[in-house]
Amino acid sequence: MFEDKARVLLILPQEVLDRARVFAGEAITKLKGPVSLQMVLRALIDEGLKRGRDRTIVTNIEGQMQAVRAIRSRSRRPAAGAPQSNGAGRRVGKGRVGEARRS
Repeated sequence: MFEDKARVLLILPQEVLDRARVFAGEAITKLKGPVSLQMVLRALIDEGLKRGRDRTIVTNIEGQMQAVRAIRSRSRRPAAGAPQSNGAGRRVGKGRVGEARRS
């Protein structure tokens, strides 16, 4: 089953992780055996991908896309009232600070 593995970093909201843990607990009870959170997440991803172009999945992806765009656009904007640098304070030339340049 796991011949061609790949590692993925998955960042999830705490609420989603908590729901997956509850699901894992229910699976342990039903199956009467050990079920890990990783097993649950793999199954959910696999089953979700089998659903094809389900509108609820596309809507979820769209919400995530808009959230990422909003976060990125906020990080590109300078903070209100923050002084803007025009490069005037930048040091020109090479050498150490306080050391005279030799010609």
